[in-house]
Amino acid sequence: MTERKQRVRAAFDRAASTYDAAAAVQREICAHLLTLARAHPPASSVRCLLDAGCGTGRGAGATTDWLAPVRSVALDFAPGMLARHLGRPGHVAICGDLEHLPLADASVDAIWSSLAVQWCNPARVMAELGRVLQPGGTAWVATLGPDTLWELREAFRDIDDAEHVIGFHGEDTWRQSAIQGGLRVAACQRVPAAATADSLRRLLKDIKAIGAHQVGSGRRRTPLGKAAWRQLECAYEHHRRADGLLPATYDVILLALHRSA
Repeated sequence: MTERKQRVRAAFDRAASTYDAAAAVQREICAHLLTLARAHPPASSVRCLLDAGCGTGRGAGATTDWLAPVRSVALDFAPGMLARHLGRPGHVAICGDLEHLPLADASVDAIWSSLAVQWCNPARVMAELGRVLQPGGTAWVATLGPDTLWELREAFRDIDDAEHVIGFHGEDTWRQSAIQGGLRVAACQRVPAAATADSLRRLLKDIKAIGAHQVGSGRRRTPLGKAAWRQLECAYEHHRRADGLLPATYDVILLALHRSA
C-alpha cells in the first residue's frame, strides 16, 4: 500500500466513530446517486450487490432495500469503518482495496460506490469494477471532481503554497477510464453539494469528522499561526451565504455504468 493510501486509510479509521453524525452532505450525495440508479436500473434481478468503499455501511441502505439482493458484499479498506457495520442475513463485510478487489471475475450483479473511488487511480479502479461485474451488470458511482472545496482552495491562496485541497480527477478521466475498463457509460452527471456551518472552524471540524480532510503529499506540516488563521477566516467570509452559513462545496460526478452482456 502506498504512503498516500496509508494516510487515507488512517484518516477514515480515525473518523469511523464520528462519520455518520457529520455526514449530511454525504447522505445528500447518496440520494442523488440513488435517483440516478433508479433512472438506470439493473436489467434483471440482483443476486449479489457490492458496496464498493462502503464506509459505515449506511450509504447503500436505501439501495439495498430497493434491490433486495440475496447477498450483499460491503468492502472498505478502513477496518474502523467496517467495525461500525451491523450484521444481517446474507451480508458480508470485507476489508480490501478497490484497486485490487478480493473478488472473483464476474461475481457481482450490481455495484454501488459513493465517494470512494476518488482516492484511487481511475484506470485501476474502473478496470477492477469491470472485472468483477457480471456481463449485463450495472454500476452506479459517485466521485469527486476538481472543483471540490474550491472555496477553501481560494481562501488559502494568499496564506501559503501548501496543498490544502486535493486536486481530484475530472469527468473526462472517469469516462475514459470506465470505457477502458470494459464499461459503457449510460449516464454522467455533475452536481454540486455543499456542507455548511456557521463558522470556518466548525466547517473544518466537520470535514475532519468524516475523514475527508487533506491528506495530500504537499500538506502543511505546522499549524497556522493566529495571524494566518484570522486572514483565512477573513478570506472565507466572502463565501458566506444569505442564510448566514459558510459552504464547503463538493463537485460531485455521478456515473451509471453497464457491462456489455
